[in-house]
Amino acid sequence: MSESPPKKQVDGHPTQGISVVVPVYRSAPTLVPLIERLTPVLKSAAEPYEVILVEDGGLDGSWQVIEMLAENDAHVRGIRLGRNYGQHNALLCGIRLARYSVIVTLDDDLQHPPEEIPKLLERLNAGFDVVYGAPEREQHSFWRDRASVITKIALQSTMGVETARHVSAFRVFRSALRDAFSAYRSPFVSIDVLLTWSTTRFTHVTVRHDPREIGVSNYTFRKLFNHAMNMVTGFSTVPLQIASLVGFGFTLLGVGLFCYVLARYFINGTSVPGFPFLASIIAIFSGAQLFALGMIGEYLARMHFRSMGRPAYAIAHVLGDPDEHGTVDVGQASYK
Repeated sequence: MSESPPKKQVDGHPTQGISVVVPVYRSAPTLVPLIERLTPVLKSAAEPYEVILVEDGGLDGSWQVIEMLAENDAHVRGIRLGRNYGQHNALLCGIRLARYSVIVTLDDDLQHPPEEIPKLLERLNAGFDVVYGAPEREQHSFWRDRASVITKIALQSTMGVETARHVSAFRVFRSALRDAFSAYRSPFVSIDVLLTWSTTRFTHVTVRHDPREIGVSNYTFRKLFNHAMNMVTGFSTVPLQIASLVGFGFTLLGVGLFCYVLARYFINGTSVPGFPFLASIIAIFSGAQLFALGMIGEYLARMHFRSMGRPAYAIAHVLGDPDEHGTVDVGQASYK
Protein backbone atom coordinates (compact mmCIF):
# COMPACT_ATOMS: atom_id res chain seq x y z
CA MET A 1 0.00 0.00 0.00
CA SER A 2 1.38 3.38 -0.96
CA GLU A 3 1.80 5.97 1.74
CA SER A 4 0.18 9.40 1.53
CA PRO A 5 2.59 12.30 1.02
CA PRO A 6 3.64 14.13 4.19
CA LYS A 7 1.87 17.36 5.03
CA LYS A 8 3.71 20.64 4.71
CA GLN A 9 5.32 21.88 7.91
CA VAL A 10 4.67 25.18 9.68
CA ASP A 11 6.64 25.85 12.86
CA GLY A 12 7.69 22.19 13.04
CA HIS A 13 4.13 20.87 12.95
CA PRO A 14 2.06 19.61 10.03
CA THR A 15 -0.45 22.18 8.84
CA GLN A 16 -4.12 21.49 8.30
CA GLY A 17 -3.98 23.55 5.13
CA ILE A 18 -3.97 27.20 4.09
CA SER A 19 -6.90 29.55 3.75
CA VAL A 20 -6.44 32.59 1.50
CA VAL A 21 -8.91 35.42 2.20
CA VAL A 22 -9.35 38.08 -0.49
CA PRO A 23 -11.71 41.05 -0.02
CA VAL A 24 -13.24 41.85 -3.41
CA TYR A 25 -14.54 45.28 -4.37
CA ARG A 26 -15.11 46.20 -8.01
CA SER A 27 -12.36 43.90 -9.24
CA ALA A 28 -14.09 41.62 -11.74
CA PRO A 29 -11.25 41.85 -14.34
CA THR A 30 -8.52 40.75 -11.89
CA LEU A 31 -10.17 37.76 -10.21
CA VAL A 32 -9.50 35.15 -12.91
CA PRO A 33 -5.76 35.97 -13.25
CA LEU A 34 -5.53 36.12 -9.45
CA ILE A 35 -6.85 32.56 -9.07
CA GLU A 36 -4.66 31.36 -11.95
CA ARG A 37 -1.57 32.67 -10.15
CA LEU A 38 -2.67 31.53 -6.68
CA THR A 39 -3.41 27.92 -7.63
CA PRO A 40 0.12 26.66 -8.42
CA VAL A 41 1.56 28.52 -5.42
CA LEU A 42 -0.94 27.00 -2.99
CA LYS A 43 -0.66 23.50 -4.47
CA SER A 44 3.06 23.52 -3.75
CA ALA A 45 2.69 25.15 -0.30
CA ALA A 46 -0.04 23.12 1.39
CA GLU A 47 -2.66 20.48 0.98
CA PRO A 48 -5.54 21.11 1.40
CA TYR A 49 -6.09 24.78 0.67
CA GLU A 50 -8.95 27.15 -0.08
CA VAL A 51 -9.43 30.62 -1.51
CA ILE A 52 -12.23 32.67 0.08
CA LEU A 53 -13.39 35.58 -2.06
CA VAL A 54 -15.49 38.05 -0.04
CA GLU A 55 -17.49 40.30 -2.36
CA ASP A 56 -18.03 43.59 -0.53
CA GLY A 57 -21.00 45.07 -2.37
CA GLY A 58 -19.14 46.43 -5.38
CA LEU A 59 -22.06 45.88 -7.79
CA ASP A 60 -19.77 45.60 -10.82
CA GLY A 61 -20.19 41.96 -11.82
CA SER A 62 -17.53 40.60 -9.44
CA TRP A 63 -20.03 38.20 -7.88
CA GLN A 64 -20.83 36.62 -11.24
CA VAL A 65 -17.10 36.02 -11.75
CA ILE A 66 -16.84 34.48 -8.27
CA GLU A 67 -19.77 32.18 -9.05
CA MET A 68 -18.02 31.00 -12.19
CA LEU A 69 -14.73 30.42 -10.37
CA ALA A 70 -16.41 28.52 -7.52
CA GLU A 71 -18.27 26.32 -10.01
CA ASN A 72 -15.06 25.42 -11.88
CA ASP A 73 -12.76 25.06 -8.86
CA ALA A 74 -13.77 23.34 -5.63
CA HIS A 75 -11.02 25.19 -3.77
CA VAL A 76 -12.71 28.54 -4.38
CA ARG A 77 -15.39 29.69 -1.96
CA GLY A 78 -17.46 32.84 -2.38
CA ILE A 79 -19.10 35.08 0.22
CA ARG A 80 -21.36 37.93 -0.78
CA LEU A 81 -22.01 40.67 1.77
CA GLY A 82 -25.31 42.51 1.89
CA ARG A 83 -23.71 45.86 1.12
CA ASN A 84 -20.33 47.59 1.19
CA TYR A 85 -18.88 47.37 4.70
CA GLY A 86 -15.22 48.09 4.05
CA GLN A 87 -12.06 46.07 3.51
CA HIS A 88 -11.36 45.15 7.12
CA ASN A 89 -14.97 44.15 7.78
CA ALA A 90 -14.89 41.90 4.73
CA LEU A 91 -11.60 40.41 5.92
CA LEU A 92 -13.08 39.71 9.36
CA CYS A 93 -15.93 37.83 7.72
CA GLY A 94 -13.56 35.70 5.61
CA ILE A 95 -11.20 35.07 8.53
CA ARG A 96 -14.05 33.74 10.65
CA LEU A 97 -15.06 31.38 7.86
CA ALA A 98 -11.54 30.11 7.15
CA ARG A 99 -11.18 26.38 7.81
CA TYR A 100 -7.44 25.83 7.93
CA SER A 101 -4.61 26.47 10.38
CA VAL A 102 -2.82 29.20 8.42
CA ILE A 103 -4.57 32.24 6.93
CA VAL A 104 -3.19 34.42 4.14
CA THR A 105 -4.76 37.76 3.26
CA LEU A 106 -4.00 39.81 0.17
CA ASP A 107 -5.66 42.40 -2.05
CA ASP A 108 -7.64 41.62 -5.18
CA ASP A 109 -5.75 44.00 -7.50
CA LEU A 110 -2.67 41.81 -8.18
CA GLN A 111 -0.34 44.33 -6.55
CA HIS A 112 0.46 41.65 -3.95
CA PRO A 113 2.16 38.91 -6.02
CA PRO A 114 0.88 35.45 -5.01
CA GLU A 115 4.35 34.11 -5.85
CA GLU A 116 5.67 35.88 -2.73
CA ILE A 117 3.46 33.85 -0.35
CA PRO A 118 6.18 31.17 0.27
CA LYS A 119 8.44 33.93 1.68
CA LEU A 120 5.85 34.75 4.31
CA LEU A 121 5.22 31.08 5.12
CA GLU A 122 8.93 30.44 5.51
CA ARG A 123 9.20 33.30 7.99
CA LEU A 124 6.19 31.93 9.88
CA ASN A 125 8.21 28.73 10.40
CA ALA A 126 10.66 30.67 12.58
CA GLY A 127 8.16 30.80 15.44
CA PHE A 128 6.21 33.94 14.64
CA ASP A 129 2.42 34.22 14.68
CA VAL A 130 1.95 37.07 12.19
CA VAL A 131 4.14 37.88 9.19
CA TYR A 132 3.59 40.96 7.01
CA GLY A 133 4.74 41.34 3.44
CA ALA A 134 6.37 44.78 3.49
CA PRO A 135 6.70 46.19 -0.03
CA GLU A 136 10.13 47.08 -1.35
CA ARG A 137 8.57 50.15 -2.91
CA GLU A 138 4.87 50.95 -2.79
CA GLN A 139 3.27 51.58 -6.17
CA HIS A 140 0.69 54.15 -5.10
CA SER A 141 -0.09 57.79 -5.82
CA PHE A 142 1.50 60.59 -3.80
CA TRP A 143 -1.59 61.26 -1.68
CA ARG A 144 -2.24 57.54 -1.16
CA ASP A 145 1.32 57.17 0.13
CA ARG A 146 0.84 60.11 2.51
CA ALA A 147 -2.40 58.58 3.80
CA SER A 148 -0.63 55.24 4.31
CA VAL A 149 1.96 57.01 6.47
CA ILE A 150 -0.82 58.50 8.63
CA THR A 151 -2.43 55.06 8.95
CA LYS A 152 0.84 53.44 10.05
CA ILE A 153 1.43 56.15 12.63
CA ALA A 154 -2.05 55.44 14.00
CA LEU A 155 -1.27 51.72 14.01
CA GLN A 156 1.94 52.36 15.93
CA SER A 157 -0.04 54.06 18.68
CA THR A 158 -2.69 51.34 18.87
CA MET A 159 -0.66 48.16 18.20
CA GLY A 160 2.31 49.11 20.32
CA VAL A 161 4.70 46.93 18.31
CA GLU A 162 7.64 47.91 16.14
CA THR A 163 6.29 45.99 13.14
CA ALA A 164 3.44 48.51 12.83
CA ARG A 165 5.72 50.51 10.49
CA HIS A 166 5.69 47.57 8.07
CA VAL A 167 2.00 46.63 8.23
CA SER A 168 0.30 45.83 4.94
CA ALA A 169 -2.78 44.00 3.69
CA PHE A 170 -0.45 41.18 2.57
CA ARG A 171 -0.14 39.07 5.73
CA VAL A 172 0.08 35.49 6.99
CA PHE A 173 -1.01 34.42 10.47
CA ARG A 174 -2.19 31.42 12.43
CA SER A 175 -5.96 30.95 12.50
CA ALA A 176 -5.89 30.22 16.25
CA LEU A 177 -5.33 33.94 16.82
CA ARG A 178 -8.92 34.70 15.85
CA ASP A 179 -10.15 33.11 19.09
CA ALA A 180 -9.12 36.29 20.90
CA PHE A 181 -11.61 38.39 18.91
CA SER A 182 -14.32 35.79 18.25
CA ALA A 183 -16.81 37.86 20.28
CA TYR A 184 -15.92 41.19 18.65
CA ARG A 185 -19.06 42.84 17.25
CA SER A 186 -18.18 46.51 16.68
CA PRO A 187 -18.76 47.96 13.18
CA PHE A 188 -15.30 49.59 13.42
CA VAL A 189 -12.78 46.90 12.48
CA SER A 190 -8.98 46.87 12.20
CA ILE A 191 -7.63 43.37 11.62
CA ASP A 192 -4.09 44.40 12.57
CA VAL A 193 -5.19 45.74 15.95
CA LEU A 194 -7.36 42.69 16.63
CA LEU A 195 -4.39 40.41 15.98
CA THR A 196 -2.49 42.16 18.79
CA TRP A 197 -5.12 40.93 21.23
CA SER A 198 -3.69 37.42 21.07
CA THR A 199 0.03 37.75 20.25
CA THR A 200 3.08 39.98 20.19
CA ARG A 201 5.10 37.74 17.87
CA PHE A 202 4.97 39.95 14.77
CA THR A 203 7.55 40.25 12.02
CA HIS A 204 7.81 41.16 8.35
CA VAL A 205 9.63 40.22 5.18
CA THR A 206 10.32 42.38 2.15
CA VAL A 207 8.26 41.44 -0.90
CA ARG A 208 7.67 42.74 -4.39
CA HIS A 209 4.84 45.22 -4.88
CA ASP A 210 3.61 45.35 -8.44
CA PRO A 211 2.03 48.42 -10.06
CA ARG A 212 -1.70 48.32 -10.63
CA GLU A 213 -2.43 47.35 -14.24
CA ILE A 214 -6.23 47.24 -14.13
CA GLY A 215 -8.53 49.87 -12.64
CA VAL A 216 -7.76 52.42 -9.95
CA SER A 217 -7.42 52.18 -6.19
CA ASN A 218 -10.68 52.42 -4.25
CA TYR A 219 -8.77 53.76 -1.24
CA THR A 220 -8.64 57.56 -1.30
CA PHE A 221 -6.76 59.84 1.08
CA ARG A 222 -10.03 60.61 2.85
CA LYS A 223 -10.92 56.94 3.35
CA LEU A 224 -7.50 56.08 4.70
CA PHE A 225 -7.52 59.09 7.02
CA ASN A 226 -10.96 58.09 8.34
CA HIS A 227 -9.68 54.54 8.85
CA ALA A 228 -6.72 55.89 10.82
CA MET A 229 -9.05 57.98 13.00
CA ASN A 230 -11.30 54.97 13.58
CA MET A 231 -8.29 52.94 14.69
CA VAL A 232 -7.02 55.59 17.10
CA THR A 233 -10.38 56.40 18.68
CA GLY A 234 -11.73 52.85 18.50
CA PHE A 235 -8.78 50.93 19.95
CA SER A 236 -6.81 53.35 22.14
CA THR A 237 -7.20 56.22 24.58
CA VAL A 238 -4.38 58.30 23.09
CA PRO A 239 -6.72 61.11 21.86
CA LEU A 240 -8.22 61.46 25.33
CA GLN A 241 -4.74 61.62 26.84
CA ILE A 242 -3.80 64.29 24.31
CA ALA A 243 -6.94 66.25 25.21
CA SER A 244 -6.00 66.01 28.90
CA LEU A 245 -2.48 67.25 28.18
CA VAL A 246 -3.84 70.13 26.10
CA GLY A 247 -6.20 71.07 28.91
CA PHE A 248 -3.40 70.91 31.48
CA GLY A 249 -1.10 72.95 29.26
CA PHE A 250 -3.63 75.71 28.76
CA THR A 251 -4.39 75.73 32.47
CA LEU A 252 -0.73 76.47 33.09
CA LEU A 253 -0.87 79.14 30.37
CA GLY A 254 -3.89 80.70 32.04
CA VAL A 255 -2.14 80.79 35.42
CA GLY A 256 0.92 82.36 33.78
CA LEU A 257 -1.19 85.05 32.09
CA PHE A 258 -2.97 85.80 35.37
CA CYS A 259 0.37 86.23 37.13
CA TYR A 260 1.52 88.52 34.30
CA VAL A 261 -1.59 90.71 34.59
CA LEU A 262 -1.19 90.97 38.39
CA ALA A 263 2.53 91.74 38.12
CA ARG A 264 1.89 94.45 35.52
CA TYR A 265 -0.81 96.00 37.70
CA PHE A 266 1.34 96.12 40.83
CA ILE A 267 4.49 97.26 39.03
CA ASN A 268 3.09 99.76 36.50
CA GLY A 269 -0.24 100.50 38.13
CA THR A 270 -2.12 99.61 34.93
CA SER A 271 -3.78 96.49 33.49
CA VAL A 272 -2.94 94.92 30.13
CA PRO A 273 -4.59 97.20 27.52
CA GLY A 274 -6.20 96.33 24.24
CA PHE A 275 -9.10 94.30 22.86
CA PRO A 276 -6.83 92.15 20.61
CA PHE A 277 -5.08 90.66 23.64
CA LEU A 278 -8.39 89.74 25.30
CA ALA A 279 -9.91 88.37 22.09
CA SER A 280 -6.83 86.22 21.39
CA ILE A 281 -6.87 84.69 24.87
CA ILE A 282 -10.58 83.90 24.62
CA ALA A 283 -10.12 82.32 21.18
CA ILE A 284 -7.19 80.17 22.36
CA PHE A 285 -8.99 78.84 25.42
CA SER A 286 -12.24 78.28 23.51
CA GLY A 287 -10.38 76.32 20.87
CA ALA A 288 -8.77 74.10 23.51
CA GLN A 289 -12.16 73.41 25.08
CA LEU A 290 -13.76 72.56 21.74
CA PHE A 291 -10.84 70.25 20.91
CA ALA A 292 -11.31 68.34 24.16
CA LEU A 293 -15.08 68.17 23.64
CA GLY A 294 -14.54 66.90 20.10
CA MET A 295 -12.35 64.04 21.34
CA ILE A 296 -14.93 63.08 23.95
CA GLY A 297 -17.63 63.28 21.27
CA GLU A 298 -15.75 60.82 19.04
CA TYR A 299 -15.68 58.26 21.83
CA LEU A 300 -19.35 58.85 22.66
CA ALA A 301 -20.22 58.31 18.98
CA ARG A 302 -18.47 54.92 18.98
CA MET A 303 -20.25 53.93 22.18
CA HIS A 304 -23.52 54.95 20.54
CA PHE A 305 -22.90 52.81 17.45
CA ARG A 306 -21.93 49.82 19.58
CA SER A 307 -25.05 50.19 21.73
CA MET A 308 -27.15 50.10 18.54
CA GLY A 309 -25.87 46.59 17.84
CA ARG A 310 -24.82 47.53 14.32
CA PRO A 311 -23.08 44.47 12.81
CA ALA A 312 -19.58 44.46 11.36
CA TYR A 313 -21.03 42.74 8.28
CA ALA A 314 -24.06 40.80 7.08
CA ILE A 315 -23.79 37.84 4.70
CA ALA A 316 -26.19 37.69 1.78
CA HIS A 317 -24.95 34.51 0.06
CA VAL A 318 -22.29 31.83 0.46
CA LEU A 319 -20.78 29.57 -2.18
CA GLY A 320 -18.81 26.48 -1.18
CA ASP A 321 -19.20 23.70 1.33
CA PRO A 322 -18.95 24.25 5.09
CA ASP A 323 -16.45 22.19 7.05
CA GLU A 324 -17.08 18.64 8.07
CA HIS A 325 -18.70 19.69 11.34
CA GLY A 326 -21.75 21.17 9.62
CA THR A 327 -22.64 24.68 10.75
CA VAL A 328 -19.96 27.38 10.51
CA ASP A 329 -20.22 30.36 12.86
CA VAL A 330 -19.63 33.56 10.89
CA GLY A 331 -20.10 36.07 13.67
CA GLN A 332 -23.36 37.61 12.44
CA ALA A 333 -24.93 34.62 10.76
CA SER A 334 -24.43 30.92 10.10
CA TYR A 335 -25.12 28.52 7.28
CA LYS A 336 -25.43 24.79 6.81
